[in-house]
Amino acid sequence: MLCCCEAGSVLLYLGSSTVSETVKNFAVIYLVDITEVPDFNKMYELYDPCTVMFFFRNKHIMIDLGTGNNNKINWAMEDKQEMIDIIETVYRGARKGRGLVVSPKDYSTKYRY
Repeated sequence: MLCCCEAGSVLLYLGSSTVSETVKNFAVIYLVDITEVPDFNKMYELYDPCTVMFFFRNKHIMIDLGTGNNNKINWAMEDKQEMIDIIETVYRGARKGRGLVVSPKDYSTKYRY
């Protein structure tokens, strides 16, 4: 898993010991400053303050969150357990060879006005 953040952004839940400790047997979390390593910014459209992307064996794993953007998560997660569930789902799907996995929760109505 890869977290791409602009300098100065705070990664609240992924960096916390509970999430990283829980997923340490099947996921590694990397924090990348996109201003320092801009190589993939255009390819993956990395322009948000914080973006979470998933990779398994050098392959980008997409996740259907119901938002239309299957490449990444670009909003703050409210709940640590939600993030753990997403990481587990991505891991299980990627191990089965899937390039696209479906999120355990639908986020399509999260930002309705």
